[in-house]
Amino acid sequence: MRKLIPFAFALASFSATAFPADRHIAFERNNAVYIANLDGTNEKKIADGIFPAISPDGTRVAFNTVEKTSETTYVRHMAVADVATGKVNVFKDVPSENSYYPTWTADGKQILFTTRPHEVWDLVAINSDGTNFHVLKPGVQNEVTRYSPIWARDGQSVFCQDMTNIYQLGLDGAVRAQWMIDKIVPKGDMSGDGRIDISPDGKRLLLSIDMGEEPGRKDWDAPLPALWAFDLQSQKATRLTPKKLFGWDSVWIDNDNILFLSRADGEKDDSIYRMSTNGKNLKRLTKNGRFPSVSAP
Repeated sequence: MRKLIPFAFALASFSATAFPADRHIAFERNNAVYIANLDGTNEKKIADGIFPAISPDGTRVAFNTVEKTSETTYVRHMAVADVATGKVNVFKDVPSENSYYPTWTADGKQILFTTRPHEVWDLVAINSDGTNFHVLKPGVQNEVTRYSPIWARDGQSVFCQDMTNIYQLGLDGAVRAQWMIDKIVPKGDMSGDGRIDISPDGKRLLLSIDMGEEPGRKDWDAPLPALWAFDLQSQKATRLTPKKLFGWDSVWIDNDNILFLSRADGEKDDSIYRMSTNGKNLKRLTKNGRFPSVSAP
């Protein structure tokens, strides 16, 4: 995990009408899954776990359970919690005790995630009720893991990365498209936890990039984290966060606004912020949160 250092930046205000009342976010705090309104109000704990992903309709949250079995070993299952009832369905029929990083199809019918049944990580999918588990892209010994999986909006392909390249894979696991990260973003690369998200219109990827730039921050010993939007048609990338604003772990709210993690100067915990893609309307939504996701527009 990256080392995070506090920093300072200015915040802008939003009108009360800027946040639709019927949309929600999910996030992780202290190894527990929470939901809240899109403006960060009415927080509610849903379950113990990590890596929450709220369903497009906002009624369910996929996440990873974590069970400590010894001082150094853990069992992690995929699970789905019903927001209204709190009922949790743990997918214990998945043939692995180490699963991570769920994302939903746009229709809410399938969940994509990574799992490690042997010595390598597979890219897999399952129906949202825990049935029809299948492998999309098996891991290969001595090959780099495919991280950060996300469904394309039509559910017919997925995007992922291996810290050197970003891939679009068909449902048969075949590579449809491939982009070198340092060609998309000069002096940029991605770590294993570098996140990818696809815009609601399916035209742009939102990328969490580690920049090969001097951070200009005292005691900062990690790469400078920045957010970029990559246009799939033009093959051009646009930086969304200025150098003074460190941002990572980002998702689209809509085609013009994003959620992401950051820290203000003097704070010890990450906070969830929103911002327009033009760099305006920066607003903190909730303190002490990580890995945000948002229901569909």
